[in-house]
Amino acid sequence: MFLHRLLDAPKNQLKALAFGGLVVAQVVAGTTLAAHAAAPDEKIKTASAESHVREHAGKVSAQQLLKLAKAQVGISENSSGGGTKFHSWYMSSPRAKETVARDGGSVAGFANASWCDMFVSWVGNQLGLEDTVGNDAYTVEHAKWFASKDRWGTTPKPGAVVFFAWNGDKSFDSIQHVGYVIDDNGDGTIKTVEGNTGNGVVEIRTRPTSQVAGYGYPAYAA
Repeated sequence: MFLHRLLDAPKNQLKALAFGGLVVAQVVAGTTLAAHAAAPDEKIKTASAESHVREHAGKVSAQQLLKLAKAQVGISENSSGGGTKFHSWYMSSPRAKETVARDGGSVAGFANASWCDMFVSWVGNQLGLEDTVGNDAYTVEHAKWFASKDRWGTTPKPGAVVFFAWNGDKSFDSIQHVGYVIDDNGDGTIKTVEGNTGNGVVEIRTRPTSQVAGYGYPAYAA
């Protein structure tokens, strides 16, 4: 369950086990249950929110999203593995409670949790793209969400959400890390922007496609 927390730097390979697996398997389950149990006024509010999100989907380009993502390069976690604006945003969002309802743990537990997926979700949220980028803290469930929307594949595209499994496995449960594709380098590697990589920093990286489990494709403007 916690394997997705392992990151590519030695420091993070142990730190990653500290929290994450519990923190996201519930968003889907919690959201689904809430939708069935919602009162009429809550359903109206939900429909209104979804309409607002759809207004943004298809109007933001991949390059606009990548510009925002790359503007975060250099942001670093504190000595406890937290303290970024991505942690603060996620903890204050309704999604955090949904995640806890799904996976257990507590909202406070996100304070020092691994944050690669919080970064990806934050970028989408800032542009009003929650409905097409997704909003999660657990890479495995985030990838499954894309698949459930028929937006999952194996081709690297600029702006795609890239999910990594360091051992090369293509199964969802092997996914350990996530970021955004900047470019396909055409030589078996991709250029990416990722949170919580290296020593817990937002960085631009070059990755072999052999470590990619798959890609999620948000709906961007043409």
